[in-house]
Amino acid sequence: MKFAYKFSNLLGAVYRQGNLNFSEDGNAVISPVGNRISKFDLKNNTSETLPVSTTKNITSVGISPDGNLAIVVDEDGAALLVSLITHAILHHFHFHKPVNSIRFSPDGRKFVVTKENVSLLYHAPGKQREFNAFVLDKSYYGPYDETTCIDWTNDSKCFVVGSKDMSTWVFGAERWTNLIYYSLGGHKDVIVGCFFEKDSLDLYTVSQDGTLCVWESDTELDALVLKNKLDNPKVPRQDEEEEEEEKEEEEEAQEGQVIRGKAQKSKVKEKTKNVRYKHVSRYFFNKEGDFNNLTAAAYHKSTHILVTGFASGIFHLHELPEFNLIHSLSISDQKIASVALNNSGDWIAFGCSGMGQLLVWEWQSESYVFKQQGHFNNMMSLAYSPDGQYIATGGDDGKVKVWNTNSCLCFVTFTEHTSSVSNVTFTSSGFVIVSASLDGTVRAFDLHRYRNFRTFTSPRPVQFSSLAVDISGELVSAGAQDSFEIFLWSMQTGRLLEILGGHEGPVSCLCFSPIQSILASSSWDRTIRLWDMMDSWQVKETLHLTADALSVAYRPDGQELAVATLNGEISFWNPNTAVQIGSVAGRNDLEMGRKETDKVTAKQMSKAKCFTSVCYSADGESILTGGQSKFVCIYNVKEQMLLKKFEISCNLSFDAMEEFLDRRKMTEFGSLALVDEGAGDKDGVNISLPGVRRGDMSSRHFKPEIRVSSLRFSPTGRSWAATTTEGLLIYSLDGSLVFDPYDLDLDVTPASIRTQLRLQEWAAAIVLAFRLNEKALKQEVLETVPHEQIPVICGTLPDIYVEKLLGFVATCLEQSGHLQFYMTWVQNLLMLHGQKLKNRSGAILPTLQALQKSIQRHWDNLSKLCDFNMYNIRYAVVLSKQRGMKRVSEQEDNGNEDDDDDDEQSEEMSQASLGVEEMIL
Repeated sequence: MKFAYKFSNLLGAVYRQGNLNFSEDGNAVISPVGNRISKFDLKNNTSETLPVSTTKNITSVGISPDGNLAIVVDEDGAALLVSLITHAILHHFHFHKPVNSIRFSPDGRKFVVTKENVSLLYHAPGKQREFNAFVLDKSYYGPYDETTCIDWTNDSKCFVVGSKDMSTWVFGAERWTNLIYYSLGGHKDVIVGCFFEKDSLDLYTVSQDGTLCVWESDTELDALVLKNKLDNPKVPRQDEEEEEEEKEEEEEAQEGQVIRGKAQKSKVKEKTKNVRYKHVSRYFFNKEGDFNNLTAAAYHKSTHILVTGFASGIFHLHELPEFNLIHSLSISDQKIASVALNNSGDWIAFGCSGMGQLLVWEWQSESYVFKQQGHFNNMMSLAYSPDGQYIATGGDDGKVKVWNTNSCLCFVTFTEHTSSVSNVTFTSSGFVIVSASLDGTVRAFDLHRYRNFRTFTSPRPVQFSSLAVDISGELVSAGAQDSFEIFLWSMQTGRLLEILGGHEGPVSCLCFSPIQSILASSSWDRTIRLWDMMDSWQVKETLHLTADALSVAYRPDGQELAVATLNGEISFWNPNTAVQIGSVAGRNDLEMGRKETDKVTAKQMSKAKCFTSVCYSADGESILTGGQSKFVCIYNVKEQMLLKKFEISCNLSFDAMEEFLDRRKMTEFGSLALVDEGAGDKDGVNISLPGVRRGDMSSRHFKPEIRVSSLRFSPTGRSWAATTTEGLLIYSLDGSLVFDPYDLDLDVTPASIRTQLRLQEWAAAIVLAFRLNEKALKQEVLETVPHEQIPVICGTLPDIYVEKLLGFVATCLEQSGHLQFYMTWVQNLLMLHGQKLKNRSGAILPTLQALQKSIQRHWDNLSKLCDFNMYNIRYAVVLSKQRGMKRVSEQEDNGNEDDDDDDEQSEEMSQASLGVEEMIL
């Protein structure tokens, strides 16, 4: 079992806060998600999360004009210089104060950072290695309140800064003679956006009250004059030992030079006038008089398009400077927090922090290019599809979302539930999702037609907290947390079959055996009950525990049970003999953090903590556990020892992350964490009500607590997923290069492998390549083998390399375009070694499921393409028939002499169309 799992992607959240950016080519959106950065490829419809994280939530992101560098700044002002090509951190820096905005100059040589009321101009890092990547050039003071926005001129000579004090300041990036700084007023609210016109100093300023001001400059960009050496003329010094006559001559020459310099300086001042602005016009967005705050704005200089977003979820497109309304649309009922345009001005990206929503709108065709929304509340559960291609998640917002693990995007959302979704699961077919909710219903969703085709209810209203579906997909069971009962329904008829009673406490978890119809139920009454579905739903066995049971899981072969209890232990049971075969004390491995309002230490708090989610790995050798902690632990079942701990987050914006509290936050009146500073700038005080832990849809939660609510291993064995406070995290083996040689020897080298290939010793080359176990080399060897030699090689391979080759082919088949080549390998391996593989079906089950996932994905893509081509061919056939009939009718009406020839042509066209139809059939 390998444990080189690395963070692969972040699903379930596409945008939290901060500014959106487009890539250089305009085909990708770079969005901050918590303390990480996600990149959404709009052309290929995929997403990836960069392996970069800050210590707190990201508030500002600046992208260089060439798209190679990004500066990421978090809430405290800690900055990272990241390469968008290699995804590596190049430099760490700290601005020591929260940064409001950051912007590179168009030439990429400088960037401006605004914090508090100061604007800082830095030299941007270049291609050469430097000791300090950020070199401060100048500091600009002017506004009295915090700065909000930045914009540059096209030639990088000047930049403009907007402020909360309703003023706009124009600064020179160099020491210009006729422009040092210029202040503009005229607004009655906070400046949201300020933009230069293309190749001009003319300005547009937009304020929060929905006012647009147009400012005209009397100076062109070319008229800016740089301060030269004439401002400070230097007088050359001479030695004191020179003769008096030479001194007198030099003094006369110096006096003449100073006089000429002053005259030239006065001429320059007469020619260059200081830059001045004139208020040309003023426009208002809220003409109806309704109070609707303008929250975001962006301007595209080439097309003169101004995009503005409002607190009501409406956005406007105006053409400047005439202020002509082009388009207006409502995209949500939450405020638009960020707006960005790509280089061509065709696509507009909108970010709604309240809904966790990211949209890309093509305004010319009035259509969505990209539309994604995560769970805007906590995720509670997840489930893998049997082939590992999809993940279903349920959240406190009452939604069930289905994510594609290849593209990492959500492709369907079910909103039928009216309360928190407590559990989701797939049926064995993989095309039906079943979800249980606290609204008292269990619903089944069809992934073919994307509809809710079954709704299961109980005779009296209950809240369902657990769910399980048997291996046949016929029986659906759900446990209630208030009536202590288990309900059984038929998937075919939707009827309630039985109500299983016997537990004396809330049912915490349900799990069906993967090999037979036996249901295991865990409860707070310290028992595990095994129900036989084939024998009148009777209790087969009762396992007595030492503490309340919180989670139960079957091993993939059905021969072992793992139970997590309230005392922090994980016990292992044999379901056939009802005997405990081992246990793991994992309370100390959980390592709870201390919340800011706790009165006791983290060590004392950990005594009351436990694991709340348990799942087996795909091969059944290890177990994955998580709970109210930032750690996920993986244990070896046979050795009953901890193998590895995964830290799911380092984001200090969450509560319960640190072991020790900062004593500087403690005062004689209590913790400063209870004081919500700056609540007037946001949506109010966000302190949760007494007794409310989850499920509250209002915005009262001040600082979310880090926790792992659900864990699942992929059936392919290549990855596992966890629903956490910050989203759905996927840890994968495929996301990193792992050198794991097998039976390595001195003669196993890339040179010896290529020597065997030249000698056409294909089987020996494959064995050596798998002993070295480098992916690129293995793929090179396989693709060098002639197609006709595949059956011979598959028959001569040793048994131990058959499974390795089958697993590698399944991995390559998912990404490669050589479908027939790799499918030939699969077919020969399964045909020649099928009986031996069947005897070890339990061990190679993850490999077969990975193979099924790859084949299913290619089948879906090719079937859509074939259907599309078939429809086009049929359309062309019908169109040719209609044209032939039309031509015949026209010839009959006109009475032409060439009727016979046309009839022959029409007959030939109809025969050709029939031939095409026969080819299709």
